[in-house]
Amino acid sequence: MKQGCLLFPSLFLLAIDWVMKQTTQNFRDGIQWTLMQQLDDLDFALSSHSRQQVQRKTAGLEKAAAQLGLRINRQKTKLMKINTQSMEPVELEAGAIEEVNSFTYLGSIVDQQGGSEEDIRMRIGKARTAFKLLHRVWKSEKIEEKTKVRIFNSNVKSIRLYGAETWKTTVVLSRRIQPFVDGCLRKILGRRWPKKILNDELWQRTRQLLPTM
Repeated sequence: MKQGCLLFPSLFLLAIDWVMKQTTQNFRDGIQWTLMQQLDDLDFALSSHSRQQVQRKTAGLEKAAAQLGLRINRQKTKLMKINTQSMEPVELEAGAIEEVNSFTYLGSIVDQQGGSEEDIRMRIGKARTAFKLLHRVWKSEKIEEKTKVRIFNSNVKSIRLYGAETWKTTVVLSRRIQPFVDGCLRKILGRRWPKKILNDELWQRTRQLLPTM
């Protein structure tokens, strides 16, 4: 299909869904998710308990993909091991898959620790970059305050909250996230030292919800 075709994303997802089903059907070697269900794939990732199981799935995935004219890009494919001492690589026809301690999956960072700290740090960094790119908006005297806040919520805060539904809700992590939002809002309102504004007043004035993950 030609690049930019509107049908391509939908057709690609249908193809990937078929390939994954061909790879995992008739086997029960995924991670036990519930009493009766196992987690075999995450649409764009495979999971298993052992290196042998992952190798079988990888070979099956490569074979099923080839039936649709698809090829696995070895440079973009990563392998992460958790709680294992196996040193054997998992291989494609083109060679061994690179082993990593963390990887980005659908915009979120997954690491061996299974925590949210690295993902939160990355999201704050991206949101900070987006905030800086809009510095002319924040300084403009022609744009109303409420409009600036709406732009902040849609163009900056949404970036900061991307994937937040998967984060662990802890007091420590909340305290790392909220100061960034509060600092941005104070800059939008032009409140810098020595001018002060209490958090409660800040959230009320900018119509923010109570701080959450």
